[in-house]
Amino acid sequence: MPEPDIFRALADPTRRAVFERLSAAEMTVSDLTRGFDVSQPAISQHLAVLKGAGMVAERREGRQAWYRAAPDALSGLEAWVARYRTFWPERVEALKTVLKEMDE
Repeated sequence: MPEPDIFRALADPTRRAVFERLSAAEMTVSDLTRGFDVSQPAISQHLAVLKGAGMVAERREGRQAWYRAAPDALSGLEAWVARYRTFWPERVEALKTVLKEMDE
């Protein structure tokens, strides 16, 4: 089972959006702040949560900190979801049956 920190990190829509943006390119806090309607300290707090969950890596260059997504952190989540994927086809078929009966 993936660490609870990953679930907590992904629970917030802003953090999910930050992770998505960092998946596309390495950015500074200033770069990230420009894309959101939140303050720089708020983005920094979101980055701290993502870093704590192992989802974001930081690289220092002089006084600048550059952030990038660390998608390997999601491997535990992927394995967890895969275990439940086997239930989906059966349940979708059951839903189709119920919907078909409702139409009749």
